[in-house]
Amino acid sequence: MSIVKSPSAVKEPADTGERHRLSVVGGLAALSLDAMASVAYGPEAIVLVLALAGGAGLGFTIPVTLTIAGLLAVLTFSYRQVIAAFPEGGGAYGVARTYLGRRASLVAGASLVIDYVLNVAVSVAAGVAALTSAFPELLPYTVWLCLAVLALVTAVNLRGIAHSARAFIAPTVIYVGAILLVVVAGLVRGAPAVDVSHQVSGLQTVGVLLLLKAFANGCASLTGVEAIANAVPSFRRPRVRRAQRAEVALGALLAVMLVGIAALIEKFAIAPADGVTVLAQVTRASLGDGPLFYVVQFATVVLLALAANTSFGGLPVLAELLARDNNLPHFFALRADRQVHRYGIAFLTVTSALLLIVAGGEMNLLVPLFAIGVFVGFTLSQAGMVRHWVGERPAGWRWRAGLNGFGALLTFVAAIVVTGSKFGEGGWLIMVALPLMVAAMEWVHRSYGRIGARLELGRTPSPPRPRRSLVVVPVHGVTRLTCDALSAALSLGDRVVAVNVTHPEDERQARAFVEDWDRWDPGVELVQLFDAHRRLDEPLLAYLAGVPEPHVFVLIAEVEPEHAWQRMLQNQRGAVLARALRRRTDAVVCRMRFRVS
Repeated sequence: MSIVKSPSAVKEPADTGERHRLSVVGGLAALSLDAMASVAYGPEAIVLVLALAGGAGLGFTIPVTLTIAGLLAVLTFSYRQVIAAFPEGGGAYGVARTYLGRRASLVAGASLVIDYVLNVAVSVAAGVAALTSAFPELLPYTVWLCLAVLALVTAVNLRGIAHSARAFIAPTVIYVGAILLVVVAGLVRGAPAVDVSHQVSGLQTVGVLLLLKAFANGCASLTGVEAIANAVPSFRRPRVRRAQRAEVALGALLAVMLVGIAALIEKFAIAPADGVTVLAQVTRASLGDGPLFYVVQFATVVLLALAANTSFGGLPVLAELLARDNNLPHFFALRADRQVHRYGIAFLTVTSALLLIVAGGEMNLLVPLFAIGVFVGFTLSQAGMVRHWVGERPAGWRWRAGLNGFGALLTFVAAIVVTGSKFGEGGWLIMVALPLMVAAMEWVHRSYGRIGARLELGRTPSPPRPRRSLVVVPVHGVTRLTCDALSAALSLGDRVVAVNVTHPEDERQARAFVEDWDRWDPGVELVQLFDAHRRLDEPLLAYLAGVPEPHVFVLIAEVEPEHAWQRMLQNQRGAVLARALRRRTDAVVCRMRFRVS
């Protein structure tokens, strides 16, 4: 026996798709913009809570930020291990699927999907909000600006993830450099370049609840930390090593920026102020009101708008893994050229656009929903890695398990605090959407299970045997189309029957058709069916129900017009008949195209 391999089946060189994958710097640009841009709103979220306790509360900015930085370090090293243990990607989903069971993995997957969608909506809305703050005349066009930015990011990602990364490297470098410049200049400066101090009055005492809420708010800076672990297959070889380096680089840069901004907040006694962000105040105190101030602000606007790219890099890969496990429709696992997951990108774009339209592009309506789901994924990932270390027991497994266990505890507490504090501000939507998405993935999984059982997947079928077959050809006249259809039908089955459906009142036309058929004498049996309601499908379905052959083909011959606009000239009877046959019979439906051109 010989096997002939078609040209399309020939394996391409191993490095053909590598140029469309990520380097370490490209990985930071494509997958970490969410985490990087969170420096713009993470410290401010902490200060907004601590300011309720006045100056005494603001004195806890550095301790709270250092706690978050410690959690960031735990997460960074944890996801570094996740990358090594799950090089196929998936992050929290992959860990939970292996060590916590399928149901826990669906919860992790659903939480990440929700977080990715919200990240796109929040990032785009935040970027446009910063733009409209600088140019108030654009405020009436907020929604349109949001959709325009979303369309731009989508278009870049449809060109391929490597092209996306290259497009975002320059803005990322400028932004990181600008923030580090602010930190260094501020630490060196003895007094603020511009007076930015504000009077704050303590309305609350500094208690555990207040500190927990500040910690939970500040944890918004940790969203996006898991994106690199979710998209390991997008990196160039060696994928694991490059992804690990990108994860560590992200953790280090983010920690330096967060702690540096927190130190400047305390040094310059900065408090929340209407119409001015905390980062803008820190920048003004460090660099003054000169051109460098506007460079930092503009870089922040660009990064906030482009931070949505993290989701475009992570969600399609996660959706592919979910689809391979039969938890999402299989088309999410398809890749186009340039290694692009078009269906995942399309899903992310459409759902994010709907959120932006419903919220009117208002960032403050979307932020309360943000960062709830990601902590669910964090907790499941950490708990799964504890079971990984306990089961594998490599050298040093005890301290590794302890580190992950401590991280699971911290992220679990953060998840509860964030959900509780944001529940009335829209967080309840996440609590509703999460179980609904898990239920939907369960339904998809069961559906694929039923299909697989019907197809006997995993079992060797019996040898194929020929079966007596019938080919039915609906005909309406003696034409070249009828001739070609019958010629094709004669090569398909043992018996061929031409079926003509007509109305009882059209007796003259029916008799003329029979006379034309007899004169032509194609050697094929003709059956005429009459229907008083001028239906085509019901008479044919009734006829097929009475044929003795176990295997039935229905060959529908149709004219393929020369131009697309000519389709409006067709009666679409073939499409109607094919739909009815597929829905109500087991017949094999063949639609033969007769090209006019």
